[in-house]
Amino acid sequence: MAKPYIEPPAVDSTTVFKDDIFRGKVLFCTGGGSGICKAMTQAVIKHGASAAIVGRKLDRLEASAKELSTATGNQCIAVQADVRNPKQLQDAVAKTIEKYGRIDFVICGAAGNFLAPISKLSENGFRTVIEIDTIGTYNTIKATLPHIRASKGSYIHVSATLHYRATPYQVHVSAAKAAVDAISAVLAVEEGPQGVRSNVIAPGPIAGTEGMDRLSAKGPQGSQYSIHSPVGRDGSVQDIANATVFLFSPAARYITGQTLAVDGASEHLRTLQLPYPQSVLDPDSVTHLIKPRL
Repeated sequence: MAKPYIEPPAVDSTTVFKDDIFRGKVLFCTGGGSGICKAMTQAVIKHGASAAIVGRKLDRLEASAKELSTATGNQCIAVQADVRNPKQLQDAVAKTIEKYGRIDFVICGAAGNFLAPISKLSENGFRTVIEIDTIGTYNTIKATLPHIRASKGSYIHVSATLHYRATPYQVHVSAAKAAVDAISAVLAVEEGPQGVRSNVIAPGPIAGTEGMDRLSAKGPQGSQYSIHSPVGRDGSVQDIANATVFLFSPAARYITGQTLAVDGASEHLRTLQLPYPQSVLDPDSVTHLIKPRL
């Protein structure tokens, strides 16, 4: 039998796009202190932008901001805020404007998730994910929109592919991300005449991230079960970063109101990681496969 093709690792965006395409631009990113959003931020400032990363844990943010500045040679500041709190976000935007004088790009990336069936999911757990992902996205848009209008800028909302088909143990994030997709589409239509673009990036399984570690079913000795995609490799944060550079770049000026799944087509082959229907008939029997909620 012929061996399947394996796609090479993601290239660095600087091998495709000019180093200075975002020179003079400013990025405001929620959730930028770690994981996918940190990689997205690094890619944008690597091409000349300055950035403000926003999150709840200031010490973690400051460490990430210093790391990003050192790695790229461009400015990145840490601004503490909880996206569930409109006033804190407004203050974060004000500090960004005070520092840089403008905002051109916004990444709405703050998110929360864990594995739980509806029967075991508390009302508070469901509400918390909605508040962080959906209401947090809305609050971020409200706080930044006047500045994005002024700069004729662009939004990218970090979503997921979970709600494209029913995913057990993910009702909370499926509801939250479906709403994020809808918000982005409406924003694109309402604000297009103001010169504002809005798109969604929907990552598939991305190796080496906290989300993948927390949400993957665990095999022997805590190992993760592999997620296979037609391209023959796991997704990486660099894949998401490259999509970010493209969507913010002048090459994507006619692209708005769209959702870009960056998943190696894994959604079309998606199989359940937890045994079905055992996992929904007897949730207690699969708890050893799930990382405890943090």
